[in-house]
Amino acid sequence: MKPLAEQLRPQSLNQYLGQEHLIGQNGALRKSLSLGRLPSIILWGPPGVGKTTLALLLAKELDAPLYQLSAVNAGVKDVREILAKAERKSLFDNNRPLLFIDEIHRFNKGQQDSLLHAVERGWISLIGATTENPSFEINAALLSRMQVYVLNTHSKDDLAKMIDLANATEYAVKKNLVITAHDFLIRQSMGDARKLYNLVELCFQHGKTGQEIDEQFAEDVLSNAQIRYDKGGDEHYNVISAFIKSIRGSDPHAATYYLARMIEGGEDVKFIARRLIISAAEDIGLANPNALMLANETFSAVERVGWPESRIILSQCTIYLATSPKSNSAYLAIGKAQKLVQNTGNLEVPDHLRTPSSALAKELGHGKNYIYPHDYSEGFVVQEYLPKDIQGTTFWTPSHNSKEKQISAHQKEIWKDKYGI
Repeated sequence: MKPLAEQLRPQSLNQYLGQEHLIGQNGALRKSLSLGRLPSIILWGPPGVGKTTLALLLAKELDAPLYQLSAVNAGVKDVREILAKAERKSLFDNNRPLLFIDEIHRFNKGQQDSLLHAVERGWISLIGATTENPSFEINAALLSRMQVYVLNTHSKDDLAKMIDLANATEYAVKKNLVITAHDFLIRQSMGDARKLYNLVELCFQHGKTGQEIDEQFAEDVLSNAQIRYDKGGDEHYNVISAFIKSIRGSDPHAATYYLARMIEGGEDVKFIARRLIISAAEDIGLANPNALMLANETFSAVERVGWPESRIILSQCTIYLATSPKSNSAYLAIGKAQKLVQNTGNLEVPDHLRTPSSALAKELGHGKNYIYPHDYSEGFVVQEYLPKDIQGTTFWTPSHNSKEKQISAHQKEIWKDKYGI
């Protein structure tokens, strides 16, 4: 028997669920179909949103020859053979052939380059499906000749309709199996239709004749269901980005949620801890210098403690950082200083700051006239530290938090108006 996902694969666009922005009445792809010709396109979206199905249906709607390749196991030779067939076909057929390449992001530069000529000449309409950001994974030359369409995660309503379709299959009707655990299965699927059908199929296989598959039954069957979190793909970067931005935005609730997403997805705890160290320096900084110390201790602690207790340590640090006052003044200061160095090159270090490491250095005056601050009562004495050409330049601008106001007041007291702080 075919897998449930194959049994219920739509046979026409009218049966296709979701992606109304593309195939609805005013959708971009619907408009292309009305013109009878499809441009070369990239279908970009997470797993299980219908990229492959949509490609098959587009070819069916156009009544166009369709060639299919998977980038996982196809090489340049396979591509060239199909392109040669497509070229011959296009000479004798008004319907331009379609070439569908699943996981096109897995093609290397040479494989992607082999497609360019055929796309430019119009021998084929290329349809590439990818879960990865095309801007990073597709050659610029090829990408510039294609339209990128984003496929969204399925809505709860669409996923509920899919469960209803599964309840109506011959197998379910024959065994009198009825799924009522819609909400639970939808949560577990994370918007992935393929995963949803696999979960439904698993429930069907465990269900006895006449079984009502309620939430408790489904939960028992699917107790080891994995949350989607591709550590090598866009989802990984999307979640970590949301995590850091939630900390920066002082929202401990959102930050803890995204921390849980990473933990449940199997993210490396040391990776999370490293991100916390960076956040402590970049986003909290001088507003609360203790944050960096805590983040460093967090990294050491998760190394020593291990899993699963390290999740508590990560949670404590996450909440502390999210609720701390924020300042990016250190981040901005080093950026400003680096830009100046890039523009001015290596300016001469003042002689009095140079090290008198040899007799010749001493003869050249290195270290001469340097004033040792600790010889003075306050541990400070006015002297010049910057190179001559940039004296008086400021890099650090204090943020408006109590800690930096205190630091700024002290700086103004000792330097007076030198740096205008």
